[in-house]
Amino acid sequence: MAIVAQETRPLGTDQDDGGVDVRIPDFMAEVVATFSQLARQSPHVNQRSGVSVRLSVTNQETLVANAVRRALRLGEDVVVPRVSDLESLAASTGGKIEIESLEEGRDGEVVERLLRAAVLTVFKERCGTERVREVLGAFDGGTVVHAGDDVASAEYVSLFADVAGLQPVVGELTGGDESPAAAASAIEFVLEGLHLSKRLNKDAVGSRATYRAR
Repeated sequence: MAIVAQETRPLGTDQDDGGVDVRIPDFMAEVVATFSQLARQSPHVNQRSGVSVRLSVTNQETLVANAVRRALRLGEDVVVPRVSDLESLAASTGGKIEIESLEEGRDGEVVERLLRAAVLTVFKERCGTERVREVLGAFDGGTVVHAGDDVASAEYVSLFADVAGLQPVVGELTGGDESPAAAASAIEFVLEGLHLSKRLNKDAVGSRATYRAR
């Protein structure tokens, strides 16, 4: 992760980037790094061609660029990558690794599975379902959450009033960053982690997702 942070081209400092403040939370950087590690172990990735650290660098740059576009579209000046930004990694990954598949056109499916596995791995390490028991209780009580790249950060922050136990978990993940953008990123991470842990249902249509109790 240190090499990736060192080699990644910074965004948010020039006029072309809109002068935004880009912040990459540790858990999202870990997802990018874990994705590369899982790719190195995957039987669906040609290991003879290798998976270099450049994959992580390129993917992190792509992740940030997508987050910047989303933030500018929503009128936000603090940019924090979210789980919903991970979809952009399919394109940047395609040119860096060689997928081995018996069926043509399954490259995207392989990448998507690896991304889901990376999010789940980091979620288990960072949170686990025990630490979000109260959050699950709120969903069992009928809470439904809409998420996606068209949802403003402030809308996520409003969930603190409705979902018991969410704010402490988010505060731990963000490491003291109290910006709405950081909270939105952490909330999406928790929701997706619970879904991948088979504790929440997720209905996805395009870039929009709805999370509810199972």
